[in-house]
Amino acid sequence: MTSEIHLTRDPAHLRHGSSIGQPLTRTDGVLKVTGKARYAADNHPPGMLYAVIATSCIARGRVKSLDVAAAKRHAGVVDVMTPTHKPRLAEDPDAKGNPFAFRMELLQNDEVRYANQAIAVVIAETLEAATEGAALLSPRYQVEIARVGLDAGASYAPPVVGIGNPAEVVHGDIDAGFAAASKQIDATYETPAQYHNAMEPHAIVAVWDGDRLFIDTPSQGMAMAQMRIGGLFGIPPGNIHINSPFLGGGFGSKGLVSGPQVLGIMAAKLVGRPVKLVLRRSQMYGPVGHRAPTRQRLRIGADNDGVLTAIDHHAKITTSSFDDFYEPAADASHTLYASPAIRTSHEAVRVDTGTPLFMRAPGEATGSIALESAIDEMAFACHVDPLAFRLKNYAEVEPTTGKPFSSKALRQCYAKGAERFGWARRQLPPRQMRDGDGHLVGWGMGTATFPALMFQGNARAVIRADGGGAMETGAHDMGQGAWTALAQISADALGLDFDQVAFRSGTSDLPDAGIAGGSAHTATVGAAIHSAGAAVIAKLADLATSDERSPLFGAGNGGVVARQGRLHRRDDETRSEGYADILARAGVAEIDASGTGAADPAAQSQYAMHAHGAVFAEVKVDPDLGQIRVTRMVGAFAAGRIINPLMVRSQLYGGMIWGMSFALHEEAVTDHRSGRILNANLAEYHVPVNADVPPMDVITVDEHDPHVNALGIKGVGEIGITGSAGAVANAVWHATGIRVRRFPIRIEELVMGNITRD
Repeated sequence: MTSEIHLTRDPAHLRHGSSIGQPLTRTDGVLKVTGKARYAADNHPPGMLYAVIATSCIARGRVKSLDVAAAKRHAGVVDVMTPTHKPRLAEDPDAKGNPFAFRMELLQNDEVRYANQAIAVVIAETLEAATEGAALLSPRYQVEIARVGLDAGASYAPPVVGIGNPAEVVHGDIDAGFAAASKQIDATYETPAQYHNAMEPHAIVAVWDGDRLFIDTPSQGMAMAQMRIGGLFGIPPGNIHINSPFLGGGFGSKGLVSGPQVLGIMAAKLVGRPVKLVLRRSQMYGPVGHRAPTRQRLRIGADNDGVLTAIDHHAKITTSSFDDFYEPAADASHTLYASPAIRTSHEAVRVDTGTPLFMRAPGEATGSIALESAIDEMAFACHVDPLAFRLKNYAEVEPTTGKPFSSKALRQCYAKGAERFGWARRQLPPRQMRDGDGHLVGWGMGTATFPALMFQGNARAVIRADGGGAMETGAHDMGQGAWTALAQISADALGLDFDQVAFRSGTSDLPDAGIAGGSAHTATVGAAIHSAGAAVIAKLADLATSDERSPLFGAGNGGVVARQGRLHRRDDETRSEGYADILARAGVAEIDASGTGAADPAAQSQYAMHAHGAVFAEVKVDPDLGQIRVTRMVGAFAAGRIINPLMVRSQLYGGMIWGMSFALHEEAVTDHRSGRILNANLAEYHVPVNADVPPMDVITVDEHDPHVNALGIKGVGEIGITGSAGAVANAVWHATGIRVRRFPIRIEELVMGNITRD
C-alpha cells in the first residue's frame, strides 16, 4: 500500500454520520440496572472459602499476641494467616522497584504502622465464620504514641511530589515581584484528609492452578497489577489472568493493586482453595490510599492596575511513616495565572496513617481551592470583580514553561459560564444580597484546569468475513461509560456503524490499555483504537487496490476512505466495495492489526496540554443559624473533542458535586489520642446526597486542540472538581463577608465569625 491510502476518515471534526459525538446511552446500562453485571465479589468458584482481615485498633506499636487457637476452634474456620504462618513471598513487599511500587502491609512482622492495618487473615467456609473467627483473635498490643496531623513532627523537603515532579519550582524574581506590588495578601488555607468511598469496596476472588493465578478484582490498571503480583509471587505476569469487567467506582484507589488484594491471593495459596476477600467499608480507611491533608500558604501581589506581580504558593503535606507519596498541592499555581514571578514549594511530615495516594485530581483539587480562594481575596483587595480580575490575569502561555496552550478556550468558558449564570448582576461587596426569606445570598466563581495527559495503551482491530468488526483492548470502565465511548471510537476507526462492532475489554489477556487514571484513559485508549483501525483498514485496502477484479484496483495514488462497511475511492466515490466482498474474493476469514496510543514527545515539548473551565456557584446562608445551602451551579468547560456528550455531562456533574463536597462536606476526623479515624463509615463521613445537590448546568465549549493527540481528546473526569470547590467557598464569603480558610466550611466558623451581625 502506498502512503497516500489513508484511514477511515481524517480525525477532524467532520461527523459524516459517525458514532463520535453521539449522545449514546451506555452499553452496559441494562446489565447494571437489572443486576446482571457481575462485579468481582459476585463470583463464586467451586470450593471457595471466605477470608476476613483482622485489623489493628492502634496506629503505632506492635502486636504482642493473637489468640489463634480460639479462632481455629470456631466451627467453619479453616486456617488463620499470621506473620508466622503465611506463604513465602518471592519479593519484599517493602521493595520499591519503580515509582508506582508502593509498600504494602502483608503480615511481614508484628509491627503496626497505622490503624486499620491488617494483622491477620481468617479463612473459613462461610463469611460469618470468618468474621466471628477474626473477632476471637483478641489481639493485645504494645502501644506507642501515634503521630497525627500536620504538626506531628519535624518537617522536611520531599525529594519529589506527585510522581517525579520537583518539590520546588521558581520562575522569575519573587522578591522583585512583591516589591512591585501595591496590594498583597498573605493567607493560609487548610484542607483535611479525605478517603475514597467508591460504592464497590476493594475485593478479590483468587484461584491458584499450579503456578497460574486467576483473579476477579476491580482494577484501574490490570497490566500493572500483573507485574506487581508476578514479582511478589515469583511467577511470570503472563501466568496471571485478571478479570475486571465492571468497577463500582475507583477514583484512583484501584489504580494500583493494594495490600488487601494480595492478602486474598496469599490466603488462597495457603489453603490451596479459591478464596474471596472483600473489605468492609471501615477497612477502606487505611490500606487503599487517601488524599493527604494540607496547609497551604499563599502570598500574592498585584500592582495598582490589578495585574499580578508575584505568586508564592507553599504547601505542607503529610505522608506515611514508612513510604513516600507527596500531594503536589502547590503545583496548582503553575498553569493558570500570568504572574511574572511564581514560586511553588512543599514540605512534608511523616504520620502514622496508611500511605496517601492518588485521589481524583491529586494536587489540583487540594491546591486549586486554596489558589482560587486567594485569587478571590486579591480581586477584592484590588476592588475588582473576581471575573474581571481573572480575565485580566489568566495566562496565554503556561507561566512556568512559556509553552502555549489553548487559552482562548478558557476565555470562552468565562464568557459563556458568566452569561448563563447571570454574573453581571453580582454586587461587588459581600453581604449585600438576600432572598425573599431573608437568607444571605452569595455568588462565587473558580477557574478549572487539569492537565491533558496521555499514557501508553494498545488495541487490536479485526475485520471479519461478514463485514463486521471487533476491537479488543484491556480497558477499564469505572462506571463513567468509558466502554461505550471507546466503542464509539472503535466504530469510527473501522468505518462501521456502532452496532456492527464487537467491543471486547475488561480482561488482562487483551492488549494492555494502560492505566485508567489522570483523566487520560479515553485519550490513550482512543488513540490506540484509532491507530489499530488505521492499520487494519490499510491491510484491507492493500487487498482491494492490488486486486485487478476490485473496483478499487489502482487507487493507491488517490487513496481510499472507509465508511459504513465499504471502501470508497477518494477520487471517485461511485467506485466502492464492501468489506465482506474484499475478504471473500481474497479467501480470508478475517484480518487484524494492532495499534498503540501514546503522547507525542515533539508536541509535549512545544505545547502545554490542559483542559480548562470556569464554575459559578450560588449559595444561601441562614443569617441566624449559619446553615449553608448551595442553590445553583453553572460550569463551562473546554475539554477538547467530545466523544459522547451525554456521558461527558455526567462526568462534569460528578466533578462539580465533588467540588461542592470538598468545600462543605468531606473530612476524615482522626482521634489524636489513638490515631484512629472516627468517622470511618458512610453515615458520618459526609458526602453530598441528592437532597444536597442543587440544580446544575454544564456547558461544553467547542474546542479543537490539534496538538494533544490525533483525535483531540482531553479528559473530563477530574477537571470539574478543580474550579467548583473554590467557587462554592468564594460564594460563602460573598454571602457572609466571612473568609473561611479551613475546609470543609463549618457552621461554627460562620457563627464565630459573627454572621448574625446586621
